[in-house]
Amino acid sequence: MQNPFSKTYDEDQLRMFDFMQGIKFFERLRQKELARFLPAMHRRKYMRDEVVFFSKDPAQAIYLIKSGKVNLTIDVKDTFETIMEVNRGEAFGENSLLENAKRTYTALIVSDEAELIVIPHFAIQEIFESNPKIKAKMMTSLAEFFNANNQRLFRSYRESFGFFSLRQMFE
Repeated sequence: MQNPFSKTYDEDQLRMFDFMQGIKFFERLRQKELARFLPAMHRRKYMRDEVVFFSKDPAQAIYLIKSGKVNLTIDVKDTFETIMEVNRGEAFGENSLLENAKRTYTALIVSDEAELIVIPHFAIQEIFESNPKIKAKMMTSLAEFFNANNQRLFRSYRESFGFFSLRQMFE
C-alpha cells in the first residue's frame, strides 16, 4: 500500500525525472530531490550555428539536452577546435554548479535545431543552500566528472608524445 502522505507525481514529471536521472550530475538524486529543480527549469529552442555561451562568459546556467547536438569548442588561435560533442540526455555548462565560475569552452549548436532545458545558476544555488544533501550528491558527481576528464586529458597527453607541457597547467 502506498503511503497516503507521500508526494505523487504526474506522468510528465515522472518522465522528466527519468530523463534527469540519466544525466551524470543528477544521477544520485531521488524524485523528491529532483522535484526541487522543476520550477526553475526552462525549455529553450536553438537553431544551427547559434552559440549558447562563449568561453570566459560567467557560468549562469546548466543545460540539459532534450534534442539536438552541441559542440563544445575551445579557441585555438583564430579558430575553434571541438573538444566534445554532446547529445540528447547529456548536460553541459556543468561549472555553473560552482560559484563565480567562468566558462572554459564555447557551446555551439550543430544540429538543425536543439531543445535545451536551462536551469539557472541562481536557482541551483538556492536549492544547494536549502538542501545540503542535494549539493553534496551533485558535487560528488561533478568531482567524478572532472576526475574522468583529467584521466582523458593525461591519457591524451601521453599519446601525443608531449606536444605541450603539462607544467603549463600550473603556471
